[in-house]
Amino acid sequence: MNPIRHIRRIAGVLAGLAAALVACGATPAFARVMPPPGTDFRPSAPAPAQLPSVIHTVTRTVVLGGMPGWQIALIAAGAALLAAALAVLAGRALAARHRTVATAA
Repeated sequence: MNPIRHIRRIAGVLAGLAAALVACGATPAFARVMPPPGTDFRPSAPAPAQLPSVIHTVTRTVVLGGMPGWQIALIAAGAALLAAALAVLAGRALAARHRTVATAA
């Protein structure tokens, strides 16, 4: 058997395992916030929750981070295009593997 097939199979298995880890939400060790070098960085503790002294309180929502909607739409469109391109390539590869049978006319 051709050794390239073994390498391709191993690469496919490793890619599948990496995709499974990403899908399960495993974050790599390097995906954490690091302080700039030479600074004394200590994360601040959250303020203790205090009971409201007034019955009618105003709730304000503050968004500190997140992703804008246009970025989410762009990622979704890119994923759809990638899936379509892979489906076309897989269909062509499958069609190339089938042998055509010539019939006598």
